[in-house]
Amino acid sequence: MSTRVYVPVTATGLAALVADGRLAGPLRAHAVTPALAEAWAAAGGGSDEEELELVALEAAADASWHARGPADPPRRHVVAADVPAVEGLLTNGVDPDDPSLVEVTADIPWKRIASAHVDTEDRTAGPDGGAPDDALAWFATQEIRDLL
Repeated sequence: MSTRVYVPVTATGLAALVADGRLAGPLRAHAVTPALAEAWAAAGGGSDEEELELVALEAAADASWHARGPADPPRRHVVAADVPAVEGLLTNGVDPDDPSLVEVTADIPWKRIASAHVDTEDRTAGPDGGAPDDALAWFATQEIRDLL
């Protein structure tokens, strides 16, 4: 059994994943948590797992946008990974104001990476200079190197 996590990274972080073959832990990510399901239902959202995964992915995309440095392109980068359900490896409830935020206490090796979700070059910042409003493009693990 494992939990899908959505790790916000920058272009630099994506390059480090490719170079190192892992995402270095501990790190913060977003996932479908009991708190997220409860908050989403209270806000009138559904309980569909795919819908909740999209909410977690979008939270990671927002975090990626805000983590960019001056040298990073104006794009969001999220790495989806499956973290094994091992006691102490994943901590929920990291921030009561962000119900999808979790902490992964160890490295995430390449074999646990499921995909990358990235703004393509044709997507630009929103009208207010913020993150693009459209969905991220999906890339299989074998395509991640091509994103650099």
